[in-house]
Amino acid sequence: MLTESQQQIIQTIVDGKKHLPGGLLPMLHDIQDALGHIPAPALGLIAQELNLSRAEVHGVVTFYHFFRHEPAGKQVVQICRAEACQSMGADKLWEHACSRLNTQGGTTADGAVTLEPVYCLGLCSSSPAMVVDEQLHARVDTVKFDRLVAATGSMA
Repeated sequence: MLTESQQQIIQTIVDGKKHLPGGLLPMLHDIQDALGHIPAPALGLIAQELNLSRAEVHGVVTFYHFFRHEPAGKQVVQICRAEACQSMGADKLWEHACSRLNTQGGTTADGAVTLEPVYCLGLCSSSPAMVVDEQLHARVDTVKFDRLVAATGSMA
């Protein structure tokens, strides 16, 4: 169920983008920017306004890994899982991050951190790479990971 405030935000965004060719993706990005995620009840509203089925909108939201279905934690950590980063230790980094944050990906129980895989940050020559709160970091090992996340106060 959407709150009245969420519904107003979504409706304003939809009204501003529904006449654009290919407006669905920009609309979804704006909704996530405004709310931190794309609430499931919003899919029906978006579909109705764009004359699409709910399944079509759901398909787009679930196809792109960028879109969140639940609110993110206070801090978002994204670790590249693409092949170049894997070849330089990203799998070990992911396992370390999961262990340190006590999650297998997703948001920690206390809501402090959301750990997400991403598939290419464009730092292939400096891998493994990660993003902490929208800041790119290259050549990340477990020690650098701990330092970066601890600097934000999200990890004991």
